[in-house]
Amino acid sequence: MTDSDPTDEISDIEARIEALAEIAERCRKYILASKLAIGGGAALLLITILGLFGMGQTAALGSIALVLGGIVSLGSNVSTLRQTEGAIGDAEALRSQLISRIDLRVVADAPMKLV
Repeated sequence: MTDSDPTDEISDIEARIEALAEIAERCRKYILASKLAIGGGAALLLITILGLFGMGQTAALGSIALVLGGIVSLGSNVSTLRQTEGAIGDAEALRSQLISRIDLRVVADAPMKLV
């Protein structure tokens, strides 16, 4: 990155932060779906084991697959969410550094312009 125009760099960083925020939100949705899959699979397995609805071995295997798939998806998305949140924090720190380098003026001190 160049020091010529920090406002362009700040704009790029803000766009990156927005993209990372979208990724984080998508991970949160997948985490919720994974938890629902784990819970649904566990409930189906319990129902199958107790024989409440007369479901067979296929339902038991399907429920085990649902639980295991939910666990894998949950772990993957949690780690991705942590990495994304770390990247957001790094980008926000960089943005803060760039903003602090800009010589900002108070609006009241600015000369009046006639339009």
